[in-house]
Amino acid sequence: MTSSPVEYTIGGVKIHFPCKAYPSQLAMMNLIVRGLNTGQYCLLESPTGSGKSLALLCSALGWQHAQFDKSQKSDSPTSCKCGCHSKSSRNKATAGDSHAVVDLTVSPSKDTAQPSTSAPESCSQCPCGSTEDAVKDKEKDGRKKTPKIFFGTRTHKQITQITHELKRTVYSGVPMTILSSRDHTCVNPDVVPHTNRNERCKDLLEAKDGRSCRYYHGVQRMRDQNTLQHVHGLRAAWDIEDLVTLGKRLRSCSYFAARELMQSAWIIFCPYNYLLDPMIRESMEIDLEGQILVLDEAHNIEDCARESASYTLDYKSLLMSRDELDSMVNNNIRRSKHELLRGFCYSLINWIQESQSLMSERGYETAGKVWSGKEIVGIFHTLGITADTFNILKQNLAAVLEKEEHAGVVNGREDVVQIPTISPPTATVLKNLFMVLDFLFRDSCRFADDYRVALQKSYAWTNQVPPDVPNAQGFIVRPRGRRQTVRVKTEVLTLSFWCLNPAVAFSDLSGSVHSIVLTSGTLSPMDSFSSELGVKFSIQLEANHVINKSQVWVGTVGAGPQGRKLCATFQNAETYAFQDEVGGLLLHVCQVMAKGVLCFLPSYKMLDKLRDRWTKTGLWDKLEQQKTVITEPRGGGGKGDFDELLHTYYSAIKYYGALLIAVCRGKVSEGLDFTDDNARAVVAVGIPFPNIKDLQVELKMKYNDLHSKSRGLLPGSRWYEIQAYRALNQALGRCIRHRNDWGALVLVDDRYRNNPNKYITGLSKWVRQLVQHHSTFSDAMQSLVAFSQVQKKMDGAPADRQAISSTISSPSSHLAATAEGHSPPEASEPQIPISCVRLPEPQQDSSPSADLIFSHTQLKAEQKEKAGEIDGSVERRIFGKINISLKSY
Repeated sequence: MTSSPVEYTIGGVKIHFPCKAYPSQLAMMNLIVRGLNTGQYCLLESPTGSGKSLALLCSALGWQHAQFDKSQKSDSPTSCKCGCHSKSSRNKATAGDSHAVVDLTVSPSKDTAQPSTSAPESCSQCPCGSTEDAVKDKEKDGRKKTPKIFFGTRTHKQITQITHELKRTVYSGVPMTILSSRDHTCVNPDVVPHTNRNERCKDLLEAKDGRSCRYYHGVQRMRDQNTLQHVHGLRAAWDIEDLVTLGKRLRSCSYFAARELMQSAWIIFCPYNYLLDPMIRESMEIDLEGQILVLDEAHNIEDCARESASYTLDYKSLLMSRDELDSMVNNNIRRSKHELLRGFCYSLINWIQESQSLMSERGYETAGKVWSGKEIVGIFHTLGITADTFNILKQNLAAVLEKEEHAGVVNGREDVVQIPTISPPTATVLKNLFMVLDFLFRDSCRFADDYRVALQKSYAWTNQVPPDVPNAQGFIVRPRGRRQTVRVKTEVLTLSFWCLNPAVAFSDLSGSVHSIVLTSGTLSPMDSFSSELGVKFSIQLEANHVINKSQVWVGTVGAGPQGRKLCATFQNAETYAFQDEVGGLLLHVCQVMAKGVLCFLPSYKMLDKLRDRWTKTGLWDKLEQQKTVITEPRGGGGKGDFDELLHTYYSAIKYYGALLIAVCRGKVSEGLDFTDDNARAVVAVGIPFPNIKDLQVELKMKYNDLHSKSRGLLPGSRWYEIQAYRALNQALGRCIRHRNDWGALVLVDDRYRNNPNKYITGLSKWVRQLVQHHSTFSDAMQSLVAFSQVQKKMDGAPADRQAISSTISSPSSHLAATAEGHSPPEASEPQIPISCVRLPEPQQDSSPSADLIFSHTQLKAEQKEKAGEIDGSVERRIFGKINISLKSY
């Protein structure tokens, strides 16, 4: 049974909500409306699963509609072309809808006002947002424009989730667009199969080989909001996939259509680096002046802001850029302008070569030298690069990137010839260098002290094809087939311009926007946001979770099955005793908790060590007997493979339970969603502090110590701790996904119990309130078993009585046997409910033997078949071709 829409009046603004709001949602909407009314900045934490996205959308769009209505009061009823915001239209009743009006600005006695049937209908033809001419007319009239909403979140996947939430509301027809890259939106079949889509797209637009993009020429078919909604049927909130599908059908470019739709959109969705990064803002023509900025999933906004104002230059890329500019000069192509840019590259190259002698050893085959931003400004002055000459360089770069044609002779005939321009890689190198130099020279070098410039040398192994060598007769003979490559260790030289102050990039936003709303499920600790971003968040909220306290178990465990203390410091983590204790603890959690278990570790190094140790002791095999074990691959290069692996194991995760072992600060901790109540426990081992030996981390801590008193920054040690708790809170948030969900959070480290004032205060509010400290491992397990038993009964699922009774009755003997790497007696071995997979057509023999037991071995076989390792003729029919049902022995 679906909930009826409800109308709330908050701060004088009518907000239409698709259902009765949670208290946390009402609190969020109240503060958002207050912030938008007064132009203040909001910092709002609401746990995952508490409906914050819905509260964000409804309150911001409701306020926007109210602002437009105010601007129309002095106009005649016919001033709105479509009339959807006229009084008569607003008072139309929607049959079957019952709206309870709650005014949060009045006393509780008015909370049960008369039902209202008013609901704002979206308008795609209003003068305020339908055409550019209308916007210009409004500015001429002197009336204040209704601000647009720029809604930024971390990934395109999260944008899809947000648009699905928008579709649930009465604001679903509001003019909108989604900004994305060509990788997500290009529909040209000549471009899509290739990895360098940006370059190929630009080549087609410039018609370098005589061909142009026919899809770009058809962009007018879907660039207008009215046409998009009323002709092509995208009336309700649409996703980027909907626009791409439409672009393919109409043979129209969805990438440029989305950018054109921004002119008339009321709400614009995009990844938030599109808003923070000055390079992307410029290329996408995003103007944020006077607009509303909503940044969802903003827990790592500080890191993103620092990265947006930073750049790492590869020395080989600089040499290639110099060579290309050299070629332009030698061929007399815009000679005077290219000469200055070439001179800039030569100066930088010569300085890098001279500075290599200043580098000092930092570790094995690594060396570096660091300068402050002020020192770099002084060095650049000696190279002839000052604020004045830099402005000339910027003008020259803009000039050489412009398209220009001239009359020439082609094949004996006069024709118009396009002047060649520098390649995209060279343009990218120069643009990024000029971006950081612009920050360094801006406002009389105001931000120079916020930068550190590091020249670093290291070595990397690469695969190279050996050069052709002539034989004794002088001939080059190549073997048939694929040529063998050799691994060669090559020197890597980089020059990094690191911005250590996120306020540098954020200053471009904070000084011009109407209001900023930062939200996430895990903003705690919230101390650093104001000082780091350089703005005052006068409105802050740490909302409670919407779940009951009985739905989640939060416990700290400071000892393992053998009673040894668990403290995940670097020294302790290297010992076999610690590794065995963590393995025994994880095995018991997997035995107690059904369905998915997530285990987060502080680093890839610990993950590798634990996996090696558990493989040798046999504990890894025992884990695989309980769960399908999946580990996160090291580094970002394997992220796509890991996503594919998760997709392959989806049925296993959903029906059988899986153990996913990942790194707490990795992408998985933010991007992984165990849907359909699949994750029942999150085990967080240790505290994921950043690598203190990392040069950038070291410089950031020193920077904060230097400016902690003068600028109010947090001391370096406090900043260092906050980075760890942000990652930890994000990992813990993977467990509870909605109001009816339940799960356990197991914090494995003795420091939580010994020093709660330091280590517990960094956790999110809803977690802090539920923490229970367990003095012994057996106490923790008995409590966890009791919690799991109660929740299974409430779910209506068969309880695992044998596992529960055996763990409670004889915890010590069972724990000891596991820690030693030996299997405990069969009578005390906890049994996990076994899921069965039935064939589509039952056999004539209806005996239990007709059931196909879907074992972990078969699951592995399916994965190996996917990788092409075995012939999976039997296992091939496991996924998608059989009905999956749950039953217990």
